[in-house]
Amino acid sequence: MRPRHVWFALMALTLMSAIAAPTAHAQKSTAKKPTVPIFRLSGAVSEKPPVADILFGSAGGESLTGLVARLKKAGEDEQVKAIVMLYDGASIGSAQIEEIRQAMAKLREQGKEIYVHSDSLQMGDYVLLSGASRVSVVPTADVWVAGVGGESMFLRGLLDKLGVQPDFLTCGEYKSAAEQYMRTGPSTAAEQMQNWLLDSQFETYVDLIAAGRKVDAAKARAWIDNGPYTAEKALKEGLIDAVEHRQDFTAVLKAKYGDDVVFDRKYGHKKAPEVDLSSPFGLVKLWADAMNEAKAKKTSKDSIAIVHVEGAIDLGNGGISPLSMSEAASSTAIRKALDEAAADDSVKAVVLRVNSPGGSAVASEIILDATKRVKARKPFVVSMGDVAGSGGYYVACGSDLIFADASTITGSIGVVGGKLATTQLWNKAGVSFKEYRRGANAGMLSSGSVFSDAERVRMQAWMDEIYGVFKGHVVAARGDRLKKPIDELAGGRVFTGKQALELGLVDKLGTLDDAIAHIAGEANLEKGKYELRVIPRNRDFFEQLLEQSAGDEDTGRIEADEDVRLFNRQQLSLVELALPHLKQFEPYRYRAVVNGLQQLEMLNREGVALLTPSYLHGK
Repeated sequence: MRPRHVWFALMALTLMSAIAAPTAHAQKSTAKKPTVPIFRLSGAVSEKPPVADILFGSAGGESLTGLVARLKKAGEDEQVKAIVMLYDGASIGSAQIEEIRQAMAKLREQGKEIYVHSDSLQMGDYVLLSGASRVSVVPTADVWVAGVGGESMFLRGLLDKLGVQPDFLTCGEYKSAAEQYMRTGPSTAAEQMQNWLLDSQFETYVDLIAAGRKVDAAKARAWIDNGPYTAEKALKEGLIDAVEHRQDFTAVLKAKYGDDVVFDRKYGHKKAPEVDLSSPFGLVKLWADAMNEAKAKKTSKDSIAIVHVEGAIDLGNGGISPLSMSEAASSTAIRKALDEAAADDSVKAVVLRVNSPGGSAVASEIILDATKRVKARKPFVVSMGDVAGSGGYYVACGSDLIFADASTITGSIGVVGGKLATTQLWNKAGVSFKEYRRGANAGMLSSGSVFSDAERVRMQAWMDEIYGVFKGHVVAARGDRLKKPIDELAGGRVFTGKQALELGLVDKLGTLDDAIAHIAGEANLEKGKYELRVIPRNRDFFEQLLEQSAGDEDTGRIEADEDVRLFNRQQLSLVELALPHLKQFEPYRYRAVVNGLQQLEMLNREGVALLTPSYLHGK
């Protein structure tokens, strides 16, 4: 970034700070007053923590680790008398629900009541919020507690219309990730697998509702089978505790905790500093504070490192997918993070948090190899999130101990590979190509035609070799913990965390917090005497400015990233133009189509991949 850009950025930040900074007169002491933190659940709950910016506090939405940490803080804070959860259409994964429910249960054990209020509730919302002490909704709200559903998506008809011929092979009868491109409906094996996954997830949801509402499983199932409900019917049947508007909900809290109760909407969030614009040195002070903040983050305190494998696993430096506009799990970045954690003497243990459907086979091998270097030097454990399948299981399997949530999707030990033949598509557009080759297999991955019989044999042999390596890693790492021969666990079979535990693919059912507590014990770290450190740490805006103004090797990276994002946005628009009506009238299914095209992009680019089948679960 050029110096003048830095200056203009700082001037803009100064102006925004003047608008945002509270005055001393506006600040009021809340000491010794009863406090009720308000947790507003809205938007997507991410796995990685957001950037902690010195000026604006946490940038971006809520993260799972941040939310759980704030709930834990409230449980240990004597001034906190209860907490409120205002549910506003949050997007929370099934495994994340389990992790938040555990934190809620701990709060209640500590004597803190949890009050929930919402305008409506879907099935997953209710599973989460049923763990509260008191659940209320507005009059006439819909309480859509009616079960768990889903559907598989198939793009073969679309590809046929476009004149694109998919040609994919698999290792394993249950490795169904490519069926969405090759078929117009599921195979018998894929349908069988989807049903056993749904059975397990449904059982987990029933158990969570029963535990939260203090009823037996039969009652919880009856509630689900008789849904959906109006607010009033849900109250009558015992699913919720009150039907009331927001002001009445607030009145209930004031009646119990007093009119002077403080409702803290920013509880546990880092506060932005004040900027004194009456002094010409206010901006200089802000700059100095930023520098000191950056130095303070480089700590040597005993730490447990958390390294995230989030999203599709991609080879190299990753970047932004032109279809999903989300970051991939870059093998280069994750390898560097694991090597950094292994080499840092202040890092006493490492947790690999995996929330990935897999991706590149080579990238998965690179990450697995890096985990072995960590494990050779210090305690190492894996924590699985919503999904850790195929490549996601590949990178996790080397750990001596794997934690998963009951509803985690994992396994999918298998390989899928192939290509798209696009000649008919180009013919429709009036474009033709003439191929020239030297070597019997020079055109094996050409998009000109599907595989010949000889090419198919060679392609399958190549994939079988990768499949053998995958199975070998699992057998070498899991050994006699596997409850069945590897070929009865592999073949692309996908399991929930609960099923994987029974089969020996994972070791414990537990949350990220459980994994951290376990590894702290292994490293002989006392509670309260170590910190959690995410590696690599997100750099805030000021740190990027400092690095670039100092001539850091990443100078120009922001501008380059902006160019990449602009290019990728242009690529994304092609998909949007191709499916405008689906996006407008069926946004839920449209997202599934885009995700399917994203996987297709990876398969077409790499030829072979470790991918978990995608399922579109009901809302």
